[in-house]
Amino acid sequence: MRVSRLFTPMHLASGKHIELDDDNGHYVRTVLRLKKEAEIILFNGAGGEYLCTVAEVSRKMVLILINKWLDRSVESPLSVTLGLGISRGDRMDLSVQKAVELGVNHITPLLTERCVVQFKGEKKPQRLLHWQKIVQHAAEQSGRTTLPELTEIEHLQLWVGKQKGLKVFLDPYAETTLADLTPEVMHVTLLTGPEGGFSDQEREVARAAGFIPVRLGSRILRTETASLAALAAVQMLWGDFGTPALPVPHSSMDVA
Repeated sequence: MRVSRLFTPMHLASGKHIELDDDNGHYVRTVLRLKKEAEIILFNGAGGEYLCTVAEVSRKMVLILINKWLDRSVESPLSVTLGLGISRGDRMDLSVQKAVELGVNHITPLLTERCVVQFKGEKKPQRLLHWQKIVQHAAEQSGRTTLPELTEIEHLQLWVGKQKGLKVFLDPYAETTLADLTPEVMHVTLLTGPEGGFSDQEREVARAAGFIPVRLGSRILRTETASLAALAAVQMLWGDFGTPALPVPHSSMDVA
């Protein structure tokens, strides 16, 4: 039996009834077309998830009964922070979505010298809200129970000085590879550029802040490819890509 998952920011507790917000209510009612007594899984990003039952579906409301808490986690032992140079449209959306699927913990969209995206008026909060929705939906789809943090848009020069752990930035002309490095603690910070790459000044700023330039193979990768390749590589080297799968705690759960 297929059981869908939904993120909600609401407080969740076994035995409690909650009314879904308009967006989730519309999704349950119109897209999933769930009926009364159908099962659904809710999580709020605080860890774990709840097996729930649809208690009522109407045009005005969708009421959910919260049943059993499931102590489940698919988080990697490696904590990953991603400074993501802002790229255009679908490229940025894809990078954010797949980064969540690949286990990123923190994402900061970065303004760089060669960033071609302009934010005027209300565009900045609108884009952040758009990316936040992508984070939520990717967490739902990938089975994550902890919601990655998407922070405010920031300038690269300000962001680099505040980072910790093994700090690397992707540079196709570097000599060092990820396999040459080892994180002292289980925390890696990745810095990736926009379509035009980093300027020489940005490379120097990153180096001065302790970032190590690394290359990913012999080919030059597009911005949306580079960040995802790096995330997959660090999960293989130090994360959970080599970890055996955990048993699913609920027999009917084929998450969507």
